[in-house]
Amino acid sequence: MNSPIIYVISDSVGETAELMTKAAISQFNGSGTVLKRFPYVEDKEHIDEVLSLVSLDKGMVAFTLVKPEMRSYMKEQAEKNGILAVDLIGPIIDEIQAFCGKKPLYEPGLVRKLDEDYFKKIEAIEFAVKYDDGRDPRGILKADIILIGVSRTSKTPLSQYLAHKRLKVANVPLVPEVDPPEELFKVPKEKCFGLKISPEKLNDIRRERLISLGLNDRASYANIERIKEELNFFDRVVGRISCPVIDVTNKAVEETANVILNYVYKGRA
Repeated sequence: MNSPIIYVISDSVGETAELMTKAAISQFNGSGTVLKRFPYVEDKEHIDEVLSLVSLDKGMVAFTLVKPEMRSYMKEQAEKNGILAVDLIGPIIDEIQAFCGKKPLYEPGLVRKLDEDYFKKIEAIEFAVKYDDGRDPRGILKADIILIGVSRTSKTPLSQYLAHKRLKVANVPLVPEVDPPEELFKVPKEKCFGLKISPEKLNDIRRERLISLGLNDRASYANIERIKEELNFFDRVVGRISCPVIDVTNKAVEETANVILNYVYKGRA
């Protein structure tokens, strides 16, 4: 006896339809059933082609087609040819529409798009952590955005914020005693953003940071002359790169991020 064949038909990749069908088959210990997946069935001619194969195999159909006209055509043609066809997604779409009072988008593949969006965000967040604070200068060459600034200019929180926008961000701290990584001068200047801050504001931030750590707030880290030296070094580096410079003195992270995003989207337009 030949194994029963179920044709899994979808207007997208077909993963959802296949998983649902496998879940149902599992209740029969597999029952020796063979699954054949047909993704991206997007027109009536394609439906006809697949149904002709189903007829030859004396199989059944499990389908996820989101467009109403395609669902109707599948049901009509399956009934006409004596084929059992199960609509896996149509009934719940109809019920949710009635429950919410909203019209569906009827756009195939949205679940996959949402998944891809999620994984891009996770990848960007992991990238920001890996290449935070200049840990590995190789990240500069891989990044969508490179943030440049002296210590305590919100590079790390800004990197994380932009990562949630699915942008891969590396940040580079500048210290006068350490040469900037050579990679910084090999990437397009449009990818780099200098974070500028007033000496007085930075002095306040650093002093608060030292106090929070239980340290002396008069350490050189918070010395105004030292801060001016660092900022002069910053000016020389970003001047060499000729990249955009953003004054973050009185800006929240979200405000600075929006400035950067405007640059990025304008460049892509």
